[in-house]
Amino acid sequence: MKKQGILNSHISKILADLGHTDTIVIADVGLPVPDGVPKIDLALTIGSPSFEETVNAIASDMEIEKIVLADEIKSDNPDALHFIEKKFAGCAIEHCPHEEFKERTRKAKAVIRTGEAKPFANVILQAGVNFG
Repeated sequence: MKKQGILNSHISKILADLGHTDTIVIADVGLPVPDGVPKIDLALTIGSPSFEETVNAIASDMEIEKIVLADEIKSDNPDALHFIEKKFAGCAIEHCPHEEFKERTRKAKAVIRTGEAKPFANVILQAGVNFG
């Protein structure tokens, strides 16, 4: 049995299979998942697990070089924006319109759905390399 890190076997496999510049999405309950992109559904109830809880768990187990957020997070969910900016200080952060964000999810290796029910609590995480 795995002792630490991500215990969810589907997430653990996705993270282990990522190569440099591959992406995954951590999403709120409302983000549509494109056809053909695997969805790992963690949502239990509204708010559980939270966006922050899920981002923290994934970030502790993934080498991340860049993140992408929808522009709308700035006005519609400043708490999530503040969390992301603090969590990923020193990491490249890109913003784009929400419609473009949804298009970019088509190239993700997986969308991880949380129970978060606040607008624009979505992030694309781009894998970096861990060469030491």
